[in-house]
Amino acid sequence: QVQLAESGGGLVQPGGSLRLSCAASGSIFSINVMGWYRQAPGKERELVASITSDGSTMFADSVKGRFTISRVNAKNTVYLQMDSLKPEDTAVYYCNARGVVSNPGHHGMDYWGKGTLVTVSL
Repeated sequence: QVQLAESGGGLVQPGGSLRLSCAASGSIFSINVMGWYRQAPGKERELVASITSDGSTMFADSVKGRFTISRVNAKNTVYLQMDSLKPEDTAVYYCNARGVVSNPGHHGMDYWGKGTLVTVSL
């Protein structure tokens, strides 16, 4: 079994910064993609950013130029640096790990964290 533990959410003023962290633990041989999704009240969950094991990244248009994603493969950890935060960034942010292989030759599985709340407000 694999667990994802997020940290770093909180309250921040518009224009401020936050850094989210997500560490995957358990039986892990490799993780294909790690990423962050968010869900605001009354809205569907959406992809914020993702990063592959070789460092390829993608971002939602709404966060390009403001958010940065990085990962440390050896620690099975992914980070989301959020700068120039706006009130519309307020949401619960979920860590996602796709293609988690526990043993070589096994199929990869997907896992979700429980979420961390980010509130951008005066």
